[in-house]
Amino acid sequence: MKGYILDYINENEYKKLERALKKYNMLAYKKLNFEYYPALRSGKFVGELKSSDKENKTETYELKLPSDLLFTQVHGEVKVRYIVYKEQNVVMLETIMPTDILLEGHVAELNTYKGVMISKQNSEKDKFMINLFSAMDQK
Repeated sequence: MKGYILDYINENEYKKLERALKKYNMLAYKKLNFEYYPALRSGKFVGELKSSDKENKTETYELKLPSDLLFTQVHGEVKVRYIVYKEQNVVMLETIMPTDILLEGHVAELNTYKGVMISKQNSEKDKFMINLFSAMDQK
């Protein structure tokens, strides 16, 4: 068998996260689809090795995707977690993080504040964080 096959642990949820990523962070989506997926298919495992299971011959990786600095400060790093099954030549795509804001963005249109998407449930907290980090950057 030539290369690795990309599969999903939960395809429906992963596709929702992927669509939300496409909508709210196009740069990360493009990097994921045009650079990282082809690298994974060819057997080049990008990202940080988080754990390995010698018994099942698996390795778990987290791949940091490019994102806006302010978004990263408010919501956290945009990362993809995947598991490599070496014997079966399969890469299982597990999740895209931050899951909560991406799933919320998939369900309903999110508002933005100063160019950063904000959660409907935690809008005041998100606005406070954006104002705080904006003020810190101006000094």
